[in-house]
Amino acid sequence: MSDRYERSERGDRGDRGDRGDRGERGEKGKKSRFNFSEKELVIDYKNPQLLKNFLTDRGKIIPARISGLSARQQRSLTKAIKRARMLALLPFTSS
Repeated sequence: MSDRYERSERGDRGDRGDRGDRGERGEKGKKSRFNFSEKELVIDYKNPQLLKNFLTDRGKIIPARISGLSARQQRSLTKAIKRARMLALLPFTSS
């Protein structure tokens, strides 16, 4: 049973290839789609032009890992988009 878990049989799973220990993005860090600072971004449901930037062409909300927003900003963005949808300022789906 212990022979089954020898390093030579299962291969070297710790090897990251050319990436080293930096991960997939390397030293550049997190790539974001939008470049907003926390102070200048005011998320409000009454501003559909801003909210449309955070929707896909199908009407889905863009995730924070792509938009580059913090968790707090993403939560307020989601609430603002849902409020704007209920007030018919934004569509639920693409038309």
